[in-house]
Amino acid sequence: MKFFVISDNIDTQMGMRLAGIEGVVAHSKDHVIAELDKAAEDKDVAVILMTEKLVELCGDKVYDIKLNRRRPLIVEIPDRHGNSNVINSISHYVEEAIGIKL
Repeated sequence: MKFFVISDNIDTQMGMRLAGIEGVVAHSKDHVIAELDKAAEDKDVAVILMTEKLVELCGDKVYDIKLNRRRPLIVEIPDRHGNSNVINSISHYVEEAIGIKL
């Protein structure tokens, strides 16, 4: 099982590559969704790392995979600008999963 990163900037992608994690850089919603679908169908990919900006860009697709599939695990990582809204993402995920707003 391996990790895969989908990033909106080359710095994050290169940093992950140095750690042995392959990935792609994507900017448009269509490109992100295509890469996410491809990675999700790969039986060897267990964890997909995505930058905050891309999760925000195609949140419906990300949350659909999180709620309806057992694999892969999608983890939102902060981008190089450090604008972390992880708490809001978790709250949204819980609201979608069980219907309770935190």
